[in-house]
Amino acid sequence: MKLFAALAAWGRWLLVAGLVVGIAVPPLARGMAPAIVPFIAVMLCLAALREGPVAAMPSRAALPRTLAVVVGLQCLLPLAVGGGFWALGWMGHPLALAAVLAMAASPITGSPGLAAMSGADVGASLRQLSLGTALLPLTAAPVFALLPLFPDPLALLSAVARLLLIVGLAGGLAYWLRRAFPALAEARARPALDGAMALAMGLVVIGLMSEIGPAILASPGRLALTLAFAVALYLVQSFGAWTATRRGFSVSEAGAIAIAAGNRNLALFLTAVPEEVFAPLMVFVGCYQIPMYLTPFFIARLRRD
Repeated sequence: MKLFAALAAWGRWLLVAGLVVGIAVPPLARGMAPAIVPFIAVMLCLAALREGPVAAMPSRAALPRTLAVVVGLQCLLPLAVGGGFWALGWMGHPLALAAVLAMAASPITGSPGLAAMSGADVGASLRQLSLGTALLPLTAAPVFALLPLFPDPLALLSAVARLLLIVGLAGGLAYWLRRAFPALAEARARPALDGAMALAMGLVVIGLMSEIGPAILASPGRLALTLAFAVALYLVQSFGAWTATRRGFSVSEAGAIAIAAGNRNLALFLTAVPEEVFAPLMVFVGCYQIPMYLTPFFIARLRRD
């Protein structure tokens, strides 16, 4: 526990180290790729373990607007963008698929930490994370139906079921651990849980960067285009959410929603999307991690403007 607590102070640097290692050592990154889904489940469990079921859920008064934001970001927005791509005949392009999947994903498990570093509302960020993750199987279902990913309705139902299983197991395990080991629910355990989460995030990002190192050598032009697209998508989502909510919400809560909008857990769809479809998107997944690490600087700038 003391070791994990010590790691918490170096959380941001663990993420940067994982990013650098993933790019610089492609064999290690590819070896870590199969561990992405288990580490994502671990991060979901740690996030639920840290905060508990009460703090993670919105109050009755805040539920309608929190729910509206989640459904708008994870369902209505990707359906609208995906419909536009269909109309233009672009839906089969890997970057179009990546954009729609990124919009349909729930916030990353590290979004409350990013909110703390950005001066945004940590509670609002946690509620966006918990509600968005819990509703992900439902909000993703109509988006999956729009995408050319599944050969039949049974395959679609199977994908949604796998997402629901991952979310349910992670939450259920966290609930059991809090009951079996009450000390884990105490405030003094939070630094250790933060350190464990930072370590898990630093490890998972190594696997997420598995295609970036080879792409630098094999196709630098394509990599540059993909990175530019990923940065643009991140900025449009974050700035768009900030613009849409800063008049109806407090500044700190609007900042939390902007963080949730831009920092999407695209890797979670590794559990649902066929491997042959997701493999070409891994360069985008790696590129998308880069602007997410700059979130505190971006949100701080928005709050000053």
